[in-house]
Amino acid sequence: MAIILVAVAITVLRGGFAFGIEFRGGSEFQVSNPASTDTSIAERTITSEVGAAAAPKISIVGGKSVRVQTDQLTAEETDALRVSLADAYSVPVDKVTSSFIGASWGSDITSQALRALAIFLVLVSIVMALYFRTWKMSVAAMVAVVHDLIITAAVYGAFGLEVTPAAVIGLLTILGYSLYDTVVVFDKIRENTSVAYDESKRSFAESVNLAVNQTLVRSINTSVVAALPVSSILFIGSILLGAGTLRDIALSLFVGILCGAYSTMFIAAPLYAQLREGESESVKQGRKERTEIVRNASGAVR
Repeated sequence: MAIILVAVAITVLRGGFAFGIEFRGGSEFQVSNPASTDTSIAERTITSEVGAAAAPKISIVGGKSVRVQTDQLTAEETDALRVSLADAYSVPVDKVTSSFIGASWGSDITSQALRALAIFLVLVSIVMALYFRTWKMSVAAMVAVVHDLIITAAVYGAFGLEVTPAAVIGLLTILGYSLYDTVVVFDKIRENTSVAYDESKRSFAESVNLAVNQTLVRSINTSVVAALPVSSILFIGSILLGAGTLRDIALSLFVGILCGAYSTMFIAAPLYAQLREGESESVKQGRKERTEIVRNASGAVR
């Protein structure tokens, strides 16, 4: 919780999330195969042509192209800047492409993603409640999922990382992984709490703790195996190919996988045990009260 609060405070102090051009709108230029990929050349050209108020963001794509993103420019400013960039990098004008992205496109994508997220969470909650025959497991799982989303978003906000559609896709992808890990632990909890009374004298909390211990190594191994290829993609996207779609997807996936491994063990399972704290042991262990009566009368249940 303290980490989340610190990340939120840093995000607020930084002025909020750094949304990509797809969400805020603007103009984009790409210089292909210049003799030099020095970003300071583009910065000086933009400043002299349209001024620093255009808030340029300059990056190297694939190690051989320079990408420039600015606030929305007029048609005249776009043509003039395109020619100036071609002259500055000593390339033909046709090697400099320009495009305009409206902010409405990003807002449409955002609203659709949020709508899909809400529908997904509702449907998953219903399915889990029916499968495990208790709504409390659904609540615990959803809290763990929301935790993963908040932590991943907090990392982007605290470090000023650019939020792009690819990052949003990665953010939504971690939902499936986090829920998969949680369902495995919950299934083991159900198995441990469904044994007959004469086979186990454990309390419900002890059965939950046992389930966590039984699946701990498996969860860690699964997380490591999943994180290794994602980290490789992240390295390729960041170092070899420059800022791009691969990096954006892999970064959110990498953070989400690590958060998912933590939340399953230390948030979902303990929260589920706490939600059922007020119930009697016979109810929590899946035994009916009449079974207890028969056992007390006969001395054993067969």
